[in-house]
Amino acid sequence: MQKKLKLGVLASGSGTNLQSILESSSSGKIDAEVKIVISDVPTAGALERAKAFNVPVTVRERSSYPSKQAFEAAIISDLKDHCVELVCLAGYMRIIGKEFLAAFPNRVINIHPALLPSFPGLDAQEQALDYGVKVAGCTVHFVDEKTDHGPIILQATVPVLEDDTVESLRQRILKEEHRLYSETIQLFASKRLRLEGRRVRIL
Repeated sequence: MQKKLKLGVLASGSGTNLQSILESSSSGKIDAEVKIVISDVPTAGALERAKAFNVPVTVRERSSYPSKQAFEAAIISDLKDHCVELVCLAGYMRIIGKEFLAAFPNRVINIHPALLPSFPGLDAQEQALDYGVKVAGCTVHFVDEKTDHGPIILQATVPVLEDDTVESLRQRILKEEHRLYSETIQLFASKRLRLEGRRVRIL
């Protein structure tokens, strides 16, 4: 039986991607287990989702620390206390610092609701609609020090319909996000990802 990969999830919002990861884990769809969920927002819905699966939660508010380094040092300590092997950002709205990345080299991943490198940052679905693209989607990537910039692991496409609104497009992309994130975690758990420069090879 394959040993389960220990996950730590950072979330700032409602936590739908976290929910998908938790469900995939509990059903045995992925060989991974969420060991801790950390949020920088005390009211984040992700915290309640984690508690429903009996996953430990921690709140770390940036305002409680004198610097970003101190703030991230506390989070790193939380993750290491739970022996986390892969850090998953799930709607976490902060840029990860270099000390954090050094603590988990090539072991921090994020999902973004656009086909990177197009439309990084906030409001990606609105950016896509405003630009007039015919195809949108989502990207799972390794995290580096820039916003939505690290090496791309997997992408999924979603057609943009003539009558799409930001919300309707967001919902269709979200379905693909849920599928893609679990698929990526399983690839990592199976040691099937190899990073060569900016290229991620799937073995």
